Amino acid sequence: MESIVVLVLLLFSCSTFTSTEAYDPLDPTGNITLKWDVMSWTADGYVAIVTMYNFQQYRHIQEPGWTLGWTWAKKEVIWNMMGSQTTEQGDCSKFKAGTPHCCKKDPTVVDMLPGTPYNQQIANCCKGGVLNSWAQDPSNAVSSFQLSVGSAGTTNKTVKLPRNFTLRAPGPGYTCGPAKIVRPTQFITSDKRRVTQALMTWNITCTYSQFLAQKTPTCCVSLSSFYNDTVSRLSTFIFNSIIIGETCKYTSSPIMNYSQWNLVVQHPNFDNLTQLFSFKYKSLNPYEGLNDTGMLWGVKFYNDFLSSAGAFGNVQSEILFRKDKSTFTFDKGWAFPRRIYFNGDNCVMPPPDAYPWSPNASSNLVFSLLNGVNLNVRNAQEAANEAIKRDAGG
Repeated sequence: MESIVVLVLLLFSCSTFTSTEAYDPLDPTGNITLKWDVMSWTADGYVAIVTMYNFQQYRHIQEPGWTLGWTWAKKEVIWNMMGSQTTEQGDCSKFKAGTPHCCKKDPTVVDMLPGTPYNQQIANCCKGGVLNSWAQDPSNAVSSFQLSVGSAGTTNKTVKLPRNFTLRAPGPGYTCGPAKIVRPTQFITSDKRRVTQALMTWNITCTYSQFLAQKTPTCCVSLSSFYNDTVSRLSTFIFNSIIIGETCKYTSSPIMNYSQWNLVVQHPNFDNLTQLFSFKYKSLNPYEGLNDTGMLWGVKFYNDFLSSAGAFGNVQSEILFRKDKSTFTFDKGWAFPRRIYFNGDNCVMPPPDAYPWSPNASSNLVFSLLNGVNLNVRNAQEAANEAIKRDAGG
């Protein structure tokens, strides 16, 4: 079988990957949905469970995690919470018989950390605010907490919905719509013989804009090719390297944990993908009839090496494409991707006229594929290391 071999080399360092785009066409329906379920009434309010679903295909919420805020419609207070806490208590001096957890008009809520005492937990809580993407790890794309609200009304008609929801994950970028009352959530008991439901439910939808998150792009991609003269002459396969890197502009920036990294690649030949090594893969098809986008992410064994290696760590993989002679060409950088996202943010690609093209004549030197791989990895690492040292020192 004739194949194209693509090596993906990811060079990571500290800081945040960002983009200038305000709309992501590769995940047009992705969002974070908040579901607020009123579970029971109390003497002066209600007990609710708030659940956050990360329905984005490949965009995580990374450390230090999400921060959720809103403005109460009346003079509500939070008597107590499980699975999360507010960052400030506020002025509770008017309460004589018991002090609420929070009396602020605009509370700010954060997730509890792993290891929180069991009697302060509920299901899907206590992840330090970290949520994985829906396509990569749906079981860890949900976060929940419970709160008891006072001075709030005790019926569906007297309860007022909070307003002005904000979500930082952990920085800016998300815009939340108004709370909307929806059909009460139904729950199935563990024996699956009975269905109960919330007394009242409302939803809030938050969408992401890369332009709001960071106007100045810092994630960059470089592309290179190595042509074996036999390969070029016979047109059987091509070896490419894609390098994704970003350097620290400020040495005080925190070192990011990329143990749950993912890569989204737009390439015209994903219909002909035959084999992938050391990475996981999911086809993304935001538009019917078009299969040109794939999502890649690492397996735990290799990610552990990446996490322990620090700023100079790298992971790599080979992607094998079947060559369709009706569409394949060496010309105009066809073998390279058109767009690359790292952890949900669009990287800056080289301009089209800078893409590596097939040479006019192949070299007289014949390199084995293995030598080409080793040479490319070594040169890429050396170049990236020099860039990182230069920027950190400057």
